[in-house]
Amino acid sequence: MFALIRARGALLALAATLALSACGESIYAPDEVVEQYRYSSGGQPSIALVTNINNRTNGGAHSALIIDGPERVVFNPFGTWSHPRSPERNDVHFGFTPDMEDWFIDYHARETYRVVIQRVSVSPQTAAIALERAKAYGAVGPARCTIATSSVLHGLPGFESFPIVLHPSKAMNNFAQVPGVQTSIYVDDSPDNWSDLKGKYPTGAEIKAVPEQHMARAIPKSELPPEE
Repeated sequence: MFALIRARGALLALAATLALSACGESIYAPDEVVEQYRYSSGGQPSIALVTNINNRTNGGAHSALIIDGPERVVFNPFGTWSHPRSPERNDVHFGFTPDMEDWFIDYHARETYRVVIQRVSVSPQTAAIALERAKAYGAVGPARCTIATSSVLHGLPGFESFPIVLHPSKAMNNFAQVPGVQTSIYVDDSPDNWSDLKGKYPTGAEIKAVPEQHMARAIPKSELPPEE
């Protein structure tokens, strides 16, 4: 499942072209809102690739990046997740606290999807470059989430050979080859319509991860269904 898949040069060139030409809707939170919710963990800098996997087909469906550097954000290209305490600027969500990460995971882990998070420690300089790249990338169009995330990673220190790819599973398989990567897999039996989460987090309410009965849980790879 985590075997290295190499993209051909022609695909890389096409992906780069698509990334530059396909822009999404621009959302740009005001300065005062972003400043209110900025969050820095103060811990070891890291980069995490988030991949949504279809439980029926075992195919990748979406990619995002959690960047823990000078501040902690999630770069969620053309994603549907949002929260008033995590203001967005062109697919970069600020104020990405651990509670927000739990909320983000539970939003995506459904009865039909599982979430794979691959995290690796990086230098402060590498995290800072990744953060600036994500901020500068711009709003991403449909079906280009992995082109965007892999473009941010491509060429970073420690990611020099990381290819720009179109498909989430290919990015996940390449990230698995990065030395020191730690992988967590989250599953949840909650419904696809997010009815378990609606109304749980009104603006101004205290942020909790998710109601316990609907918490996405991490599982070992041995519990996953065999790959077709």
